[in-house]
Amino acid sequence: MGIEDQKEEREVLESIFPDEITDVSETEFRIAIQLDDGRHEDDESEEEQPTIVLNVQYPPNYPDEAPRLDVTQPPNAPKHPYLDIQEDKSRLLDSLTDTIEENLGMAMVFTLVTVLKDSAELLITERQNAKQALADLEAARIEEEENKKFQGQAVTRESFLAWSASFKKEIEEEAKRKEEEKELEDKKKRIAKEERKMTGRELWEKGLVGKYVDDEEEDEEEVDIEKLKISATS
Repeated sequence: MGIEDQKEEREVLESIFPDEITDVSETEFRIAIQLDDGRHEDDESEEEQPTIVLNVQYPPNYPDEAPRLDVTQPPNAPKHPYLDIQEDKSRLLDSLTDTIEENLGMAMVFTLVTVLKDSAELLITERQNAKQALADLEAARIEEEENKKFQGQAVTRESFLAWSASFKKEIEEEAKRKEEEKELEDKKKRIAKEERKMTGRELWEKGLVGKYVDDEEEDEEEVDIEKLKISATS
């Protein structure tokens, strides 16, 4: 009965996976399973979707006895960033344990293929999400560091009083500087005005008063002589 069930299941699998199934012997075959790792046709990556291989060997009493299973990858398959068959094999095979126990006595290979595909894709998604989460955390950290550059220091009573005292000091110094500049400017203007208008004492000290008086007396004497000459002739 086991052999008849095996042949019947093998024929069904041939119709479902015509291009994916390969016979190894009458009781052993392998099925290539193409995974969807979340990339789409418009993605920049040109790498093909990853493929894993489920190796199945029927024991004499299958399906009453669990099939012998192994998970491999096609020869020369490129290394996938989120799936490593050598490291992940145990986890993938363990994901089939419950399905095998639930389906003993029935053809189960198609169901095992479906569960294995889902498990592998879930593993890829978990790792993609973990990497994205780390990238988001790093981006958030960088953004926080950038924002700190534009954030002022938190204002406390002590810091405000210190700032207020410093500000008042700057205002007082500025007012003092302007007052000194004004006084200096007024002094310059006063000196210039005093230089333009000299007092009588300053004129005397500079010897200008005596010269001015002598010049006036000489002019008066010349006027008197002229008057005398005019009187005599008349």
